[in-house]
Amino acid sequence: MSHRLTALLSPRSIAVFGGAWAQNVITQLLASGFDGEIWPVHPHKKEVCGLPAYQDIASLPAPPDASFIGVNRTITPDILRQLSAIGAGGAVCFASGFAETAAEEDTGTALQSALLEAAGDMPFLGPNCYGFINYLNRVSLWPDQHGGCPVESGVAIIMQSSNIAISLTMQQRGCPIAYMVTAGNQAAVSQAELALALLEDPKVTAIGLHIEGFADLPAWHQLAEAARKAGKPIIALKVGRSEQAKAATQSHTASLAGSDAGADAFLKRLGIARIDTISAFLETLKFLHYGGLLAGPRLASLSCSGGEASLIADAALGHALSFPPLSSAQSETLAQLLGDIVHLSNPLDYQTYIWGDMPVMTAVFETVLAGDIDLGCLIFDPPRSDRCEPESWMPALQAFLDAAQKTKSKAAVIATVPELMTEDWAEIISRGGVVPMGGLEEALTAFDAAHQIHSAWQDEMPAPAWPALIQDGPRHTIDEAAAKSKLREAGLPVPEGQFAANGSAAADLAEQIGFPVVLKGLGFAHKTEAGAVQLNLKTKEAVLNAAEAMQGADGFLVEQMITDVVAELLIGIVADPAHGLVLTIGAGGVLTEILQDTQSLILPVGEADIRKALSRLRLAPLLNGYRGKPAADIDQLTTDILRLATFAHTKAGQLAELEINPYLAREKGGSVVDCLMITYQMET
Repeated sequence: MSHRLTALLSPRSIAVFGGAWAQNVITQLLASGFDGEIWPVHPHKKEVCGLPAYQDIASLPAPPDASFIGVNRTITPDILRQLSAIGAGGAVCFASGFAETAAEEDTGTALQSALLEAAGDMPFLGPNCYGFINYLNRVSLWPDQHGGCPVESGVAIIMQSSNIAISLTMQQRGCPIAYMVTAGNQAAVSQAELALALLEDPKVTAIGLHIEGFADLPAWHQLAEAARKAGKPIIALKVGRSEQAKAATQSHTASLAGSDAGADAFLKRLGIARIDTISAFLETLKFLHYGGLLAGPRLASLSCSGGEASLIADAALGHALSFPPLSSAQSETLAQLLGDIVHLSNPLDYQTYIWGDMPVMTAVFETVLAGDIDLGCLIFDPPRSDRCEPESWMPALQAFLDAAQKTKSKAAVIATVPELMTEDWAEIISRGGVVPMGGLEEALTAFDAAHQIHSAWQDEMPAPAWPALIQDGPRHTIDEAAAKSKLREAGLPVPEGQFAANGSAAADLAEQIGFPVVLKGLGFAHKTEAGAVQLNLKTKEAVLNAAEAMQGADGFLVEQMITDVVAELLIGIVADPAHGLVLTIGAGGVLTEILQDTQSLILPVGEADIRKALSRLRLAPLLNGYRGKPAADIDQLTTDILRLATFAHTKAGQLAELEINPYLAREKGGSVVDCLMITYQMET
């Protein structure tokens, strides 16, 4: 590594400060086989853990590459200052009670600022973190037990939670961990910077991140770009929502595309696969280490049980994966090998009567693996080693390993129950050039992620996200007439309409516009729920009656009634401080939140991004012309969405939310029939 964190993460000399926690660090360093210098620093002790202790920093033999500071929070800044002054490589700040402590927010925030001032240019992890373990170089700057062991290569994991990090080191599923790093409060070193540094290590194959939020969007973009160039995939276990985005709930868009949807869209934009469970997180990292990326979604599955064949077929329905049918040549060969009692399909239940017949099993497996697939899988549940003898299981496994090697296929062995894929079995399988996977759902999640990342990497790296410039102060809702005027100026299709102060004026305007018309009462955030929208009014009297029924309206908007509608859409943009400007496209109208058929994208976007998002909606068949009905004008719809995105960008810093619901997609053209615009400050 040539990064500024190199000395800290791969040190040759380590200084350790503190009492019991510091002694734990030294114990772990000695147990890991670290062969560099360890320098305990304690003002009153002559030795610590059998090593000579140094009274203070000034008496150290040289500036340490790395330091573990295991003292209380008030003393930590002074130690950082002294280490920085002598040119130390970096430090781990173990103590808590800084900016993460809400009950002591003022004191904690001030102390964290003091840490930054004291450290100067010297990097440090934390505060409020356990540190890290470098299993490649046998470095355990870590104040507790852990379950890992030295590896020649492996994945790097960066966690915000130290406790979860400990748990992950205890995994027994054969995922080789090269680095386990905890980031804590990220006062001086962010997760993105840590990941950038670890990408430079040639022995790191993939990176897994546990993320609570994104503080610096450009830094994450830089990381994603570097990962592509290095050919090292990144996955994320994303949790949490920004407090700012939680407050943005006035529009349907905000409730549907809050911070979580924004995070999902941001990660997809970067080509980082999002994983939802810890178990799948580990299995995905394991697959990326041993198997790499998947060029396509086509799988073949082999099992000796029809139940297992059905399970994997059903489980794949929730993923962008497929089981292509066997070719005629494959079916012919398999029929000769298996006879006429086996139903030939993919997934294939090859049945147990050939179990133990190595030549036949190998030929069957070779035939399936040689097909037009991207990954071949054997469902194989190893026996318990404490109660069973494995000999009768080995022929099936060995036949699959041999077939994978002969066909040079990318292949995986999947245990249906995760704990059955123990470290011993995982080692046997991985030595055979095949990926050992635990759990059907976990395995399919991993395959899907490997394909997602590969697909994202085939496209050009997207431009950096447009940041959401958030203004302090109250929000203000722009009335619909004024909002539509702004959208009309931006080039969006808005129906002919005018403002009326009262019902009588509304009736006169309706006659001028031409019946039928739509009457809307202004001053309501959600007009439909308030009964403030009346459609297809065909007379002046009908307009007057409708206006009288809209109690509490701040005037009225009279508009031309739009017909020949193909579909109603929601198109909205939320200024999410955590992820930038989030565009949401989905099914619109009164069923928006019931259907929740949406796609979210981070701006900026291009025409291809919008068309792809539209194609992923469950509403897509309707837009494309369902059962002989007219199709929507997708070209105009795409153009209007791009215009809305450009408008939002020009209003960055002012715009909080902008929602069109519904946008009426028509056979020719489209129409913005209702909109909500909320700003951070009143526009003059």
